[in-house]
Amino acid sequence: VSPFDWSSIDTSHLPSSYKTNSQQEEELLQLADHFFQQYMHLCPDRKPLFIYPVNECGVQKFVSTTVRPTLLPFPDLYYWSGCASFVCDYLIMEPLKCPITPPSSLYSPTTILKYQRGNCFDFSVLLCSLLIGAGYDAYCVHGYATLEMCSLDQTQEVCPLLRKPPEVPEEEDPNKYRIRYPLEPQSTYELQQKAKKEEETESAQGEEIEEEVEAAKPKRDPLHGLRVHAWVLVLPGKRKVPEPFFINPFTGYHHSPTDECFLGIESIWNHRNYWVNMQDCRTGCKDLSFDLSDSICWEIMFSESNEPSQLPTEPPTKGTDDMQEKEEIDMRFDMPLSWVARIRISSREYQNPFSRGKKVSLYDKAKLEKWAVYANEDGLVERLTVYADSDRTEELEVKEWFKHREDLLYMREVNKQTQLITDHFRPGHPLLLKAHSYTSLEPETGHTVEFYHTARVDGLWKRFENATEMTEYFVGREDFLHMRHIEFGEREKKMEKPGIRADANPRPIVQIKEYFHRNPEKPADEDIEQRIFMVIDDVIQLTYHLELHDIIASTVVFCRVIGREKREDEIFLSRENTVKYQPWSSEKHKNMPYLYNLLWELRAEQKDLKQQVRDSEAEV
Repeated sequence: VSPFDWSSIDTSHLPSSYKTNSQQEEELLQLADHFFQQYMHLCPDRKPLFIYPVNECGVQKFVSTTVRPTLLPFPDLYYWSGCASFVCDYLIMEPLKCPITPPSSLYSPTTILKYQRGNCFDFSVLLCSLLIGAGYDAYCVHGYATLEMCSLDQTQEVCPLLRKPPEVPEEEDPNKYRIRYPLEPQSTYELQQKAKKEEETESAQGEEIEEEVEAAKPKRDPLHGLRVHAWVLVLPGKRKVPEPFFINPFTGYHHSPTDECFLGIESIWNHRNYWVNMQDCRTGCKDLSFDLSDSICWEIMFSESNEPSQLPTEPPTKGTDDMQEKEEIDMRFDMPLSWVARIRISSREYQNPFSRGKKVSLYDKAKLEKWAVYANEDGLVERLTVYADSDRTEELEVKEWFKHREDLLYMREVNKQTQLITDHFRPGHPLLLKAHSYTSLEPETGHTVEFYHTARVDGLWKRFENATEMTEYFVGREDFLHMRHIEFGEREKKMEKPGIRADANPRPIVQIKEYFHRNPEKPADEDIEQRIFMVIDDVIQLTYHLELHDIIASTVVFCRVIGREKREDEIFLSRENTVKYQPWSSEKHKNMPYLYNLLWELRAEQKDLKQQVRDSEAEV
């Protein structure tokens, strides 16, 4: 980030509350200074507190009065995730001038929003203001963190979009009486030799892995544990928050207090009070108690109850019996209103949060890019690129997210190794598309299409097509059809001319197969499981479902009579061209008129099926 000269900003237009302190604020500063002196006397080994830095006008302000609770009129900013995402996207991160000391100034959130940049304390105060305005029990935190978190270095972390959810362990069968089958007998000698070889290979691989880990391991930070950082703490009790968690304002991601990136806490504050952490942080924040009412763990500046704060007015005298006695001081005080003007964000600023047009975040073997809505003509707002190496030179996969497209496309996945592209659509597409996978937009080159089947009349949810076949899958049909497979032949070469469309020279249909689920309302020997229409050979084959006790299905095959010319309006049925195999008796299939009517129906359905296949080709 190019350095920004904060001393050159214009403060003449700022309200008077920015340039002066009211009488109540002066009293507050005196009490804060008294608290600070007592703290330094009691804890001389600890670092100075961050209590009353100067603002952009050079006036000392108590940090709690810099927090300005605000609820902005945008739905996403009613939730902590939306507030955190907006702050980290809208502002440009600036590192602290000295990494081991807090800044000497803390500007107002309005000034930070105007110039769209700030350090971790500026980020945290703005985010805390939005969270408190949205009803969360949020606090700004002054503490210590790792180098990667303080410098916004995420190159060693996995991208949050690639993190897998934790696996739920499978529950073991509690039945101790279940049958345990004996294992196959194995040679002890062979097992010993196999284990010996595995140990040799594992030792060799272990050395290589250790060398790679050592090479990839970041160097030890000489300032580890000393780097100052600010973040936001959200406590349970409001907005159905179940447990306390941290928010890193630079990234907008939530963290558990047990995260090893957070190394300690000096103090926290909100718009009402200020607390100093009195707990040991040698193990980080994982063992800290966030019960702010516990006076042993947290020293509060202004008592929130009728009990006054226990602070000594002067150092105890050695050798006296009153050495451990403390004089009570009434620290109850009504916090003045924030001196910061009302935080305002226009719709245009909210929709275009990136001051540089886009934001780029680098992760381990991944890169995440974000754009403002309507910044790109194709509606692109986010792109994730996954690489094969840490240097990010060889691309493996690209995911893109879109908004406000007329075709309702919202995500596209591209496999760079296979060149397979998958488009995902929201409900409402004219063709009811849900997903479309392809390598080329040319027809008959391999397309897999998924549909919102509940909105389709035919219940189609998936279709695959290439040059030689097409397969369709159905759900919830009244006729129990669940799959249809079509095989195509080669086109006539004499009609293949440049400029002629594919539908002008359709592929010949060789065979149509249909598969049906079991219809419990029909007998098995009358419920068709599979039917095959061999269009070119003029053969129709029916296979029926099985009963529970049967192993061989009934079949009926209608074949063309050899030597007889085929006519569309004529059906010739004889025992020569009807093959029946029935393991059990069925009176209907012994009746020739029934088979004749069945063949008539199949001929009509075959004609309709051929038209449906042509419609499916045209739809693809």
